[in-house]
Amino acid sequence: MAKLDSATIWLLLWTANNIGVTLLNKSAFAKVDFKYPYFLSFVHMVCNTIGSMMVFRSIKKKTRGTEAESGQIPLVEQLLGTITRKTLNEKGRKIIFGFSIIFSLNIAIGNVSLRHVSVNFNQVMRSLVPAVSIVMGIFLGRDISVERQKAVVPVVVGVAMATFGDMSFTALGFFVTVLCVLLASAKVVASGEMLTGDLKLHPVDLLAHMAPLAMMQCLVLSILSGEVSSIMSRLNGDLNPFANPSAFAIVMLSGVCSFSLNICSLNANKLTSPLTLCITANVKQVFMLAISTIMFGTEISLLNGLGIIIVLVASSRYGYICVMEKAPKKSSKPRTEDVETGPLLTKN
Repeated sequence: MAKLDSATIWLLLWTANNIGVTLLNKSAFAKVDFKYPYFLSFVHMVCNTIGSMMVFRSIKKKTRGTEAESGQIPLVEQLLGTITRKTLNEKGRKIIFGFSIIFSLNIAIGNVSLRHVSVNFNQVMRSLVPAVSIVMGIFLGRDISVERQKAVVPVVVGVAMATFGDMSFTALGFFVTVLCVLLASAKVVASGEMLTGDLKLHPVDLLAHMAPLAMMQCLVLSILSGEVSSIMSRLNGDLNPFANPSAFAIVMLSGVCSFSLNICSLNANKLTSPLTLCITANVKQVFMLAISTIMFGTEISLLNGLGIIIVLVASSRYGYICVMEKAPKKSSKPRTEDVETGPLLTKN
């Protein structure tokens, strides 16, 4: 039960962080005219690299100090569990490098997609991520019950209905958005494999290995696309951090929140499943629609309203099926995963 509670907490934290980062990114693109998706992704990876380094530094410092002498567990490990820095072999490094490419392209192309298609079209297409994740999981030999597969269908349909509206897109935008959906699915499935598969990396350790690689990849994309030169030309104008501190603050806050988002995402993925995380992402999209209605006065049609109701009911049914499927396993014998991760608040 403790693990279920921990998973729920991380899913809620991930949802809140995801909404926050989405709103900050939209503010960066719209409010301060910072339309540089690759460079924004670079800033995110810089913050993730620094954040993971600070976590390991904090643990190393406290284990050598008074907390180690008293036997007290550092606060970071009480929240995130026991964190160890693993040394990877050549195969492990190749896997991390491949994942870093998927990770950075998922962020960068996701931002690019919003520039070529309407928000509604982007959201409807992203509602297909759980279905694509199921197909990928089956190819990887994952055991996904028929009941769980059926439970995903009304969630996908409901999100498509809830976000249906201006469906304008270009041929390039359609291609980029489809690629975005494939990358989003691949990212969730691949991270789940590295967290619970042969590598069994802690989420912070995975970020520490992956973020520096993704950071360099996003910087190269930003340079090649001309974003860096454009930013440099505006540094003495509206992007001057001293003359216009709001632009700098929004971009940096977005980066800091992205580190928190990735920690919550990876912990939730490790404690639940890639498919559950995709379903939560779909529910998050409905929350985003509600927030947009409140903050920006977005109109909701009858079709959108019915979609919201379907998503809420269907996601609740999906959660119930997940709990019922896990119950028999817990009553038989303890799983290795349970012993390794443990309750978050006592030591995802």
